[in-house]
Amino acid sequence: MVAHTYTFSVVLEDDEESGGFVVHVPALPGCHTQGETREEAIEMARDAVAGYLESLLSHNEPIPIEANPTGPVRVTATVKADVHAEATAA
Repeated sequence: MVAHTYTFSVVLEDDEESGGFVVHVPALPGCHTQGETREEAIEMARDAVAGYLESLLSHNEPIPIEANPTGPVRVTATVKADVHAEATAA
């Protein structure tokens, strides 16, 4: 089994309705999560990214690659797969 590590910029926004933070990953369409604190939101983002990537790999879909993750907040996730899907630039 091969492990690959990916880094993505994430956007944290204040959740004015319920407090805490909402998070989205621009390079991964539909990848959203939330957390009560900034730290929890970032950890949840890491988990969401890992799950998103694992789903792509299990469906043999390409993994978008963010060429230069430059956002002020970045998460890194490592996923393991028997077969690595071809990466694409985001």
